[in-house]
Amino acid sequence: MGRLVARTQGRGFYPVGRWLDDWLAEQGARDGELTVFLRHTSASLTVQENADPDVQDDLLDALDRLAPEDAGWRHSMEGPDDMPAHVKTVLTGVSLQIPVVAGRLDLGTWQDVYVIEHRTEPHQRSMTLRYLGT
Repeated sequence: MGRLVARTQGRGFYPVGRWLDDWLAEQGARDGELTVFLRHTSASLTVQENADPDVQDDLLDALDRLAPEDAGWRHSMEGPDDMPAHVKTVLTGVSLQIPVVAGRLDLGTWQDVYVIEHRTEPHQRSMTLRYLGT
């Protein structure tokens, strides 16, 4: 088990796959499964395309349409972007299970693992990592 911290600069996708592969190498991982759990309720994890940044921008826009800041949320004590961030996290999730083959994440050619920051301000996002395998 381990922990990884990603520093975000506000709303957006932040790739962490390389960091996860580095962590797996430090553990001597070969074949198994990595569970990544993001310890926050206003950011999330996803496996998504890494080639065209328009995909990430379109996804952020879609999430904004699904959970706009001006929807009349009751919870607003942490700012107008907080409650929509919680909704976006419910939709996208905080945990991933990723196969590991030959010591690396078994991702497709156009995939990477991302922390999605749903808040407008920078944050430090902590992930708990658990590797199970050989």
